[in-house]
Amino acid sequence: MAGCSGRDAVIVGAVRTPVGKGKPGGALHSVLPADLLAHSLSELVARTGVDPAEVDDVIAGAVTQVGDQAVNIARNALLGAGFPESVPGTTVDRQCGSSQQAISFAAQGVIAGAYDVVIAGGVESMSRVPMGSSVLPGSDPFGTRFAERYSEGLVPQGISAELIAARWGLSRTELDEFSAASHEKAARATKDGLFDNELAPIAGLQYDEIIRPGTTVDTLAGLKPAFYNEAYAARFPQIKWEITPGNSSPLSDGSAAVLITTSDVARRHGWKPLARIHTTTVVGSDPLYMLTGVIPATEKVLRKAGLTLADIDLFEVNEAFAPVVLSWARDTGADLAKTNVNGGAIAIGHPLGASGARIMTTLVNALEQRGARYGLQTMCEGGGMANATIIERL
Repeated sequence: MAGCSGRDAVIVGAVRTPVGKGKPGGALHSVLPADLLAHSLSELVARTGVDPAEVDDVIAGAVTQVGDQAVNIARNALLGAGFPESVPGTTVDRQCGSSQQAISFAAQGVIAGAYDVVIAGGVESMSRVPMGSSVLPGSDPFGTRFAERYSEGLVPQGISAELIAARWGLSRTELDEFSAASHEKAARATKDGLFDNELAPIAGLQYDEIIRPGTTVDTLAGLKPAFYNEAYAARFPQIKWEITPGNSSPLSDGSAAVLITTSDVARRHGWKPLARIHTTTVVGSDPLYMLTGVIPATEKVLRKAGLTLADIDLFEVNEAFAPVVLSWARDTGADLAKTNVNGGAIAIGHPLGASGARIMTTLVNALEQRGARYGLQTMCEGGGMANATIIERL
C-alpha cells in the first residue's frame, strides 16, 4: 500500500487497556468512555515519545454514540489526554469494525499526504452505554425503502450466528471446543506475559478481566441457548439453537490506540516502525447472515495484496461468535492453528468500537514475538460488512 509519491503507512506504536466486563460491577464501569480512550492516547504518547502537537488528527471508532459516548468522543478524549487544542478528532462508526476502519482511514490519509502523523483508535464502554441504546423508542433507523427491499425482515446478530452454524453444519460441540480453546490460549498468553507490551493498566485492572482459565467443553455444554425465539424458530426451522453465552463474545469495556506515520517521518523522529500497513479493504455482504463478510473480505484483501493464504503467518479474525471464525476457516481454507493464537474476543472480550484497534495491537505484538512477517486481520460487522487488513512486520 503506497501512494504515487512513494509514501507508505507504518505503525510505530500500539497500546490498549485491559478489557473489562461490560456490565455494572465490571472493573472499568466507573471509568467514563472519554477517559477510557484518553488513557490509551496518553499511554501511546508516553511510550512513543510523539509530541501531541505534531498529531494531524485523531480518528476513533465508537459504535453506540449516545450518552457518555456522544458528541465526538475522539475530540473529547484527546483534549482530556492533554493534547493541544489545535489537534482535531473525529469519530467513525462502521459497527464492530469501527476502529479497524479508523486505522484504514488513517493509513489512507498518510499515504495520500493529508497526514504525516495520525492516531487511530477506538473505545466502547458497554457497561455504561448499552448496545442498541442509540435507537430511540419509536424511531426507525432503516427507513421505508429499506423495509420494502427486505420485506421479510432482518434479524439480530445472534440469529445470524445461528443461521451460519446451520448453513455450515457446525455442531454445538465444535462451537464449544473452539470457544474453550480461545480461553485456554488467552489464559496462557496472559500467564506467559505475551500481552504485557500492549497493555496499559487502568483503574486497578492489570489484565483482561473476562478470560476464564480452565474453561472446558463440559462446562460450556451446560449453558442454554442465548437467542431462542419462537417466531424465529418458526421462520427458520433449520436453526438448531446452538449459540450460547459461552460461544459468543461477551459485553466488554475497553479502548486502544495506534500511532501511524510514514517511514520517512519515523526515521526523522527516531521511531522504530513495528509494521507496515500493506493492504486494506472493506466489503458488504448479505445483511441477513450479516457476519459472513470476513470470507469475501479475506479473499479480496489477498487478491489486492498479490498474496496467498500460504504467505500469511498469523490471522486475527474477530470472534463475535464461534461460527464466524469456523465458517471463515472452512470456506477460505485458512489454518486455524495460525488464527487468534493468543485467544480472541470470546475470551478477551469485544468492546465494539475498540475491537479493531485492540486486535491490531495484539497482532502487531504477536508478529514481533514470533518473528513472523505477514498478519491478516478481519472483522464481521453489523448490517453485513467486513474490513480486512494485511500488515507486514518491519
